[in-house]
Parts: sequence; C-alpha cells; structure tokens
Amino acid sequence: MRTWRSAVVALLLLMGVLAPVGAASGASTESAAPESSRTVDAPTRTGPYEVGRHTVTMPDPHRTGRTLDVDIWYPSDARQVRDKPKSEFDLLVTTAESPLAYASPGVSRDGPFPLVVFSHGSGGIRFQSWFLTEFLASHGYVVAAPDHAGNTALDGLFGTTTPFAVSARNRPLDVSLVIDRMLQRNGNPHSRFEGTIDPARIAVIGHSFGGFTALAMAAGHADVPPDPRVRAIVPIAPASGPFSDAQLESITVPMLLLGGTSDTTTPIVANTTRPWERASSKPRYRVDVMRAGHTSFTNICDLVDILIDAGLPPELLEALLANAADGCGPEFLPIERVQKITNLYTLAFLRWALDEDEGYLKYLTPGYVRSKNLPVTFFRKGGAVSP
Repeated sequence: MRTWRSAVVALLLLMGVLAPVGAASGASTESAAPESSRTVDAPTRTGPYEVGRHTVTMPDPHRTGRTLDVDIWYPSDARQVRDKPKSEFDLLVTTAESPLAYASPGVSRDGPFPLVVFSHGSGGIRFQSWFLTEFLASHGYVVAAPDHAGNTALDGLFGTTTPFAVSARNRPLDVSLVIDRMLQRNGNPHSRFEGTIDPARIAVIGHSFGGFTALAMAAGHADVPPDPRVRAIVPIAPASGPFSDAQLESITVPMLLLGGTSDTTTPIVANTTRPWERASSKPRYRVDVMRAGHTSFTNICDLVDILIDAGLPPELLEALLANAADGCGPEFLPIERVQKITNLYTLAFLRWALDEDEGYLKYLTPGYVRSKNLPVTFFRKGGAVSP
C-alpha cells in the first residue's frame, strides 16, 4: 500500500517542469491582422457539445515494451451522456470529478472533427491541464493526451524516470504514435471513433517540456523528423533551448506561442522569444500573459484544493503549498483568468489554422486586447490572412 508521503511526492512531481535552457533573442514588433466582417461568438464560453473522456493504452510496435496511457476527450451529446457518471481523475490519495467530461459516452456524429494532441510537462501527467482539453472538446475537437512514459509523475515516484535525451527523443515519437493510433481508430468500424476525425486537421499543443514537444513536431529533433500531418502547433511556456536556430527556422506551420511574464522556469526571454523570432511560420502569433507563472497554464490550484480537502497531514501541506506558489500565489494573475485567456487564444487560433474560419481572426489582433482590456501583450508576424 502506498504511503501518504509517496503519494504526495507523486502529486508534487505532477507539475514538475524542464529547467530553462537556451539564449535570448531580440524583441518582436506588434502588428495587427485584418479583421473579418462576419460575426462569430467570442471563444470564451464552453462550447455546444457535451464532453466525453475515454482512457486507452497504445503500444508502440517499433519501441519494444513502450506502451502509453492516453486520455481522449471528445464531443458528445445530451442523449449519449444522460445515464453516464462524470469522469474522475485518479490522484492516488483521492479522486477528482471532471468539471465537464462524462465517463466514456458515445462520440457525437457531427464530425469529422479536428484532432489535437496535448503533451504534458516534464514529470507531469496527461490530465494536468484539463481546463483546456475539456474546453476544446466542448467546441468540437478530439483531444488525445498521452502520459510520456519515463517522464511522468509516477516515474518520479518509482524511480523510473529516463534521462533528458531519451525523453526528448521519445516525446515526438509518442505524439506521432498517438496520431497513428487515432487515425487507425478513425478507420475502424469497431471503434467508437470511427469516422470522427479529419486527418487533414491535426494540431499539437504542449506545456513546458510539452512545448518543446510541440516545436519538435514541426522542427524535428535528434534523428526524429517533423511529422508532416501536423498542421498547427501551440507551444505553451515552451522549453526551446535544445533547438538550433536552423531547426526553428524550418518551422513553417501556423504557430501560437503562449507564455507568462512571471515564469521563472521557462522565462519568455530565451524560451519564447527565440522560436518567435526564428520560426518561418506566416503568420505566427505570440501572447505574453501578464503576471502568469509557469504552472498558471495547468490545474494546479484545483489539485491543491482537492488534496487539502482529502486531509493531507499538516507536515506535508506546507511542501504542497510551496509547489503551488508557482501559479497560485497572490503575486500571480488569478489562475482562472490565465486559463480563460489560454482557452480564448487557443480556440481562436485553431478555428483559423485548422478550420480556416476567418471570423476568428478578429480575436487575434491588438485591437481585441485593447477593447477587452486583457492583461496580455499580443504579437503577430507577417504572411497572408488565410493559411
């Protein structure tokens, strides 16, 4: 039986992140994008779909013994969730009920839907940013998030963490494996996901080491080439130091970079500015969220509240709160605000980059920031309006 201490160690590791690496680059110039005259709903509210969550395992036949646990969030409908319980996240010492997702209901037949793969941070876990994965599913995206075996919270607990270079190579291979397996399900008449995914609309989102992973899907890393099926990337607080300038310059797919100005783990200067300046994506977007910390882009504050309610021993509570201070302290922008900003820009970007919906371009402008007095600095670089 696991002890309280070992379980909490795992949860403290859940929000672990890769140390910052890389050099700073020059400043960017803010510019506006043309706005569409078509009216669309602001991408700030939960979407029209009910949300399902289904967990599967995905073995890799090319890497002996490597099997990934993968959460899949997806659009469902009221009829299919009517008799389903809410999905629950396993936190070892307790469970947490999902705010939106139901446990394995049927998939909406309104598809095919775009596919988004989410990559967690170093020492993290696949559901670390459920605020984003569930929000996207409610708007009609299938979101698959793997545990990167060898670089998860449980690996830290059980001493099975792999060296950085091994994890850095495994991660883009993991994402390509998830894309392979999801497309196989898409063509399998015995799968719940048959006919639900559009293989021409695939994006990768990642936080921290997951941000590195998103960049690697477009730039390649080590002997792993870019995956040409990936049409757009969203690196969030990325660790970009391992990439050469040439690798970053090779990125041509649409890109949205999100970061926090109070992030001391992967600071914007060095980790966001260099891919922003070097990439060849046209256009590309960058959103610097004022007073956001590194873990402000996760659900860490919710996890803290849940574990306090679970009755953690007092001697462990102080360590847990210290870890949460990277995103939940009073010096940071309230995490709920950061999450809403993340959802807003990610959805608007994906609507344009994957769905070619120019109605969402008006949210990707400095003018929208000013009109809503958003606590962000917004940047855009060149290229045509349509992808």
